[in-house]
Amino acid sequence: MCRQFKSSITVIFLLGALPWLLTACRNSPKHYFLQGRVLGKSASTQQLTVNHSDIPGFMAAMTMTYPIKDTQGFQQVQPGDLITADVVVGGNNDYWLERLAIKDKAGRGAVSSLPPHGLLPGEPVPDIAMTNQDGKAVHLADFRGKALLVTFVYTRCPFATFCPLTSSKFAAVQKELAKTPGDYEKTHLITISLDPKYDTPPVLRKYGLAYLSDDPKGFGHWEFVSTSPDDLRKLATAFGLEYFEQDNLISHSMKTVLLATDGTVSHSWSDNQWTNSDVVAALRQQAAINR
Repeated sequence: MCRQFKSSITVIFLLGALPWLLTACRNSPKHYFLQGRVLGKSASTQQLTVNHSDIPGFMAAMTMTYPIKDTQGFQQVQPGDLITADVVVGGNNDYWLERLAIKDKAGRGAVSSLPPHGLLPGEPVPDIAMTNQDGKAVHLADFRGKALLVTFVYTRCPFATFCPLTSSKFAAVQKELAKTPGDYEKTHLITISLDPKYDTPPVLRKYGLAYLSDDPKGFGHWEFVSTSPDDLRKLATAFGLEYFEQDNLISHSMKTVLLATDGTVSHSWSDNQWTNSDVVAALRQQAAINR
């Protein structure tokens, strides 16, 4: 009797634990092999920028910045090193590098010969044609006289620390600028889609409303746009942004650019490490120049 009772408890426990076990399996981190050359190292954020070859099952070859959870490896690695590592993607779509190993140190000191990082401050930006969330044609030149903050996302992005974080930070910038009508009038935000085939005006409008608290009046200051594949490539190249489409996902680096009131580059930020206060201050500074 006791033996049968104990077995029943065991069966009940396992059945009760089954949903948790299935969830744990679904959320267990996935590991992918990376090999590439380190282009940059940030001690303050413990991140490496790596120009890597194809990562089978994860993304195409590109340049991308990764958080590092291998403290010892991070201390040893230097820009120019050829490395291998594990890319780990967590259950919440967070990602990082572990198990860093240096394969070749011969490239140290030669980072300057690696790919360029886009337009420099003071250089003009290509004036491409775009279509916004309402189906209206717009050009970057339409915003001359205003400080213009530009970034790139795609609406299907599944990584919480990539496009969704960028859009959330833009939403915070939008709200802060709205507190000062003069700054709001002399500034503008644009989010450019990296997925023009999917991100049609209705899709962009729905996506934008989610970050504008469902208030369409916000589109008057923050527009969500797409452009042709050729013009998208031209603009991304100008800003030093890389992207590749693979298996309905777009692997891309991160870039946010502030254009001065004359349409030239004023500031640029890679990844999502910029603070809302720094970007708002830069926008206000540029807006004040043309008053």
